[in-house]
Amino acid sequence: MKDEKINISITKEMLSQLPTVVYPGSVMVADTLDKVSSAVQFLKKHKIVGIDTETKPSFRRGHTNKVSLVQVATERNAFLFRIHITGFCSELRELFENPDIIKVGLSLKDDFRVLHNVGDFEPVNYVELQTMVKDYCIQDNSLQKIYAILFNERISKSQRLSNWEAGTLTPAQQQYAAIDAWACQRIYKYLKSGEFVPEDSEYVVEEEEDEYDENGEI
Repeated sequence: MKDEKINISITKEMLSQLPTVVYPGSVMVADTLDKVSSAVQFLKKHKIVGIDTETKPSFRRGHTNKVSLVQVATERNAFLFRIHITGFCSELRELFENPDIIKVGLSLKDDFRVLHNVGDFEPVNYVELQTMVKDYCIQDNSLQKIYAILFNERISKSQRLSNWEAGTLTPAQQQYAAIDAWACQRIYKYLKSGEFVPEDSEYVVEEEEDEYDENGEI
């Protein structure tokens, strides 16, 4: 149960001092329909997955590109679906609508918005981390800060504005994309495990006590 007296947050300075996360699993780039089908069959065997999306950045005012990449990750495997090549095909839609799989993400409203621009689907059995972490007294909303608070590691954002529609995704892009989806499911599992005790966190923000004058006024 959330203790309203506890607030947990990490500063940019604290974040910058942490070691960078290294993704420990494997990455598969699904850029053909056969690879998409194989990846989805594998993912359907899991009860919890992390999800995220990437979009090719636009540097023209008022112009936004359609989503380029959908990432879905388990504890040890990440699949990068290049939907600007394959489209948001039926297998991927079925995965997102599967009621037996918990899909965990951050800022899901934004992900759903961009995905609905490329295909229709009905979101089923999703967990929004920005909402979930409030029950554990975590005030920060970014994936980078939430992950840092829980695991004392920093997710690098160096590839965020790279070209997600390049002919070949670089190893750095693949690692970055995999980590964002993988981190979501890891955060969810860790919080659900009960191992995180908010009052024991080193990032608890101490509330400053109000000072009163001799007349009892602030």
